[in-house]
Amino acid sequence: MILPKTLDPRLVTIRRGGTLTDADHHSLALWAATCAEHVLPLFESARPEDARPREAIAAVRAWTRGELAMMASRAAGGHAMGAARDLRGAPRFAAYAAGQAAVTAHVASHDLGAAAYAIKAVRAEHGTDAGKRECAWQREQLPDRLRELVLDDQRARNDLCWLAFSDD
Repeated sequence: MILPKTLDPRLVTIRRGGTLTDADHHSLALWAATCAEHVLPLFESARPEDARPREAIAAVRAWTRGELAMMASRAAGGHAMGAARDLRGAPRFAAYAAGQAAVTAHVASHDLGAAAYAIKAVRAEHGTDAGKRECAWQREQLPDRLRELVLDDQRARNDLCWLAFSDD
């Protein structure tokens, strides 16, 4: 489980009692999609005929543009995670990254799930040093206005996320 028992109100939308604007929620979802898409080839090399993870990434992007309902993006995320069910290692984690990206439309805190699973996929395929490089690459993709929020969240949830965001 990558979600904390108590959500950071900065990652809860205003309409649900937090402080996160819709624009920032969309930016987090797009960042999550970028993280997942970066490792999608690790899934597609194992299952080139299975489009569910790619469709999940497309769904969350469509949600950010107002072209798809949140529930449809969330459902696409579930389908992407279903694609991982019988896999192991990097392909499994890459599919989970796509699923987590899509469900970010429902709960913004899933953005870190997409990032952590992407790092986990790279670690499984290429080792710990490659995972550190993936983490650094992801951080470079962060929108400036969300950088400190995401870095704070990474520090707070690093233990829940398999130490994916450790700098050492």
